[in-house]
Amino acid sequence: MKKRILNFMLFGALTTALVVTGCDKNDDPDPNPDPNADRWITVAGALMGTTPGDGNGGTKVYAVSKENAKDPNYSINVYDEGFSVKSERTARLQSSEDGKTLFNIAYVGDNGGEFSRYRVNGGSNFVQEDVTVNIAQYASTSPRWVKLFDGDKTGIAVNVAGIAANNASDATQPFAYYRGTATVLALDLQEVLIRRYKQYQIPLTTDEELLGHCIFRLDAPVLNKAANKLIIGTWMQKRNPATGQTESSFTRLGTKSVVVDYPSLENPTVITSTVGHGDCCGYRSFNSFVADDGNIYQATQRETSGGSRILKINQSNVYDNSYVFSLDAALGVSNVYVDCWRYAGNGKAYILYSHDDAASDYIAYLDLNAKTAVKVADIAYDADLNFGQYQGILVSGDEVYIAVTPVGKDGNIYILNSKTGAVTKGAKLVNKAGNHYIGIF
Repeated sequence: MKKRILNFMLFGALTTALVVTGCDKNDDPDPNPDPNADRWITVAGALMGTTPGDGNGGTKVYAVSKENAKDPNYSINVYDEGFSVKSERTARLQSSEDGKTLFNIAYVGDNGGEFSRYRVNGGSNFVQEDVTVNIAQYASTSPRWVKLFDGDKTGIAVNVAGIAANNASDATQPFAYYRGTATVLALDLQEVLIRRYKQYQIPLTTDEELLGHCIFRLDAPVLNKAANKLIIGTWMQKRNPATGQTESSFTRLGTKSVVVDYPSLENPTVITSTVGHGDCCGYRSFNSFVADDGNIYQATQRETSGGSRILKINQSNVYDNSYVFSLDAALGVSNVYVDCWRYAGNGKAYILYSHDDAASDYIAYLDLNAKTAVKVADIAYDADLNFGQYQGILVSGDEVYIAVTPVGKDGNIYILNSKTGAVTKGAKLVNKAGNHYIGIF
């Protein structure tokens, strides 16, 4: 009996020791794990075509771990060691939220308009999946497109083609407008197929059209918080009603966006800002973002005067003209031009910009609620730094990754903390004559 009791006591003591050992504080789970701690950081570089910095020679990519991306002693040479993605000129790239898939639509050339998807395996190991679809017949061989923030489900491509006067084929009719045919196309990124597309003309007001104003380009669509409307940026143009010639200098209208129903892509309407008068299509990257407050914030380009602004579109899908955020006023310079920007959460954002008399292109840290902007210090700015073709700013948690390389010169990845504003210099980016790095995905 005593032996049985002793054995039971020994077993209990051993079990208790195992439980205590198993509950060691070092084994406690991280209360705030980083869901993307193991994501790949894909760096993209544009090759020179005929002139330095034109980016027309194609695109190469290279993927590294977060640890290597943050290491200033680690070097990345995308031009000698990277993978060439499909595109005759600069590829239009997007990445999945976990960084493990790269999406691309080739820009011009024999395969222009072809969507492809790559598995990211690190280094130059990008494996093209055996799924493609070409949207060229709907949105041309040079479509503008972005990935919606909907869990990697949808890409939206847009285009305007065939701008002509209403009386182009019958001069006896009075002139009424110049219009092109707009295409809005939804691409299923998972099934790799065209989910739906719509084509239509998008009229302005009668008075605006009689003066020759028209929508020249659509770009940078964003899905609103309610997920029932797409807001699409525009680049406006004016043509001489008598000659049909494009006018380079004209009195701009208020900034305009096109709103369409989602997911049907039907019922296009135009909304107009009285605060901004520039275009809001961006260039090769996102240009409108849904912030934590549920409103959409949008940058302008090509303002008549006063430089780029940040505009606000409320949850009723109209411009909030009481929101006035002039980047010229906030930064204390003249004619700010936003090349690329990214919302980073908690009302904070970063812009890549130039301005009059600037010795370089710069990065600024924005507070959208306070309407403040501060140039980011501790960056190696250079006279040959040009963000004009920049595509990809990566936001991963509180960290914002930006590639900073002057044309033809080495540079670095910089990691910016959107909560604290802190700046960390990361991996070295090895460059080649005429080339520059255009994004991190």
